Amino acid sequence: MRLSPTVPSRLSGFSNRRQHTLGAIALCGLFLLGVMVSPWFLSDAGLNPILALRNQPPSWSYPFGTDWLGRNMMVRSLQGLSLSLRVGLLAASVSAIIGTGLGVAAGSLGGWVDAVIIWIIDVFFSLPHLVLLILIAFAVGGGTRGVIIAVALTHWTSLARVMRAEVLQLNGADYVQISRRLGRSPFWIAQHHLMPHLLPQLLVGLILLFPHAILHEAALSFIGIGISPHLPAIGIILAESMRHLSTGYWWLGVMPGLLLLLAVKAFDWLGENLRALLDPKTSQG
Repeated sequence: MRLSPTVPSRLSGFSNRRQHTLGAIALCGLFLLGVMVSPWFLSDAGLNPILALRNQPPSWSYPFGTDWLGRNMMVRSLQGLSLSLRVGLLAASVSAIIGTGLGVAAGSLGGWVDAVIIWIIDVFFSLPHLVLLILIAFAVGGGTRGVIIAVALTHWTSLARVMRAEVLQLNGADYVQISRRLGRSPFWIAQHHLMPHLLPQLLVGLILLFPHAILHEAALSFIGIGISPHLPAIGIILAESMRHLSTGYWWLGVMPGLLLLLAVKAFDWLGENLRALLDPKTSQG
């Protein structure tokens, strides 16, 4: 039996796509990991004011320039983005746990539980997102805790819908129905049938929550109800730079903003490539 000449080419194309996907995941992961651990390797001397070096434009010595106190903007930006990533990680993780728990409960229990959870999701979707974030952060006192609580309580809805749909689809599968008829307990079915399918969705959903968590943390810090202004969070750096942009010091806002945009795009790219790798339709196509 001879193989069609198109079979090797298809296998080669699939292998190349898989290699490109894995390469993109590794590249994004290394970049984000490098940003998060960068404060451990950067000297804190760049955060100290040096008035003789005030308002220096970007150069080889100072790639992001210096601010109105002579502080190294690249060191400040990396420190601030690292802090924002850690806050976003905690907030997104709590939000993912809430979304997964409510989505699984809605899909598994059904009835009035499903109706109540769907109603709550619809209420959250109907409210202006940024206004809700501000109200929650203000109600709990602002600060780092306020940012984490506000982001965690407002970003779970989309993941809950995805998880609910996955559970409903799995509950209708033949092998799940057979397990029930054989007398398997709901815990056994969840452990052996539901969780292997839900864990990849949870991982992808968690990663895709990061960009929203980081941007909204920066937004809350930017308007003054987020992280303490004494900490170099990326939102605080951008808020401080607004007072100096009109004087021509463009790098104070542009360079940290580009770094934030690059980190958000890296998370988005990481999530999309991971979804393509884990999705059977795209990974085998």
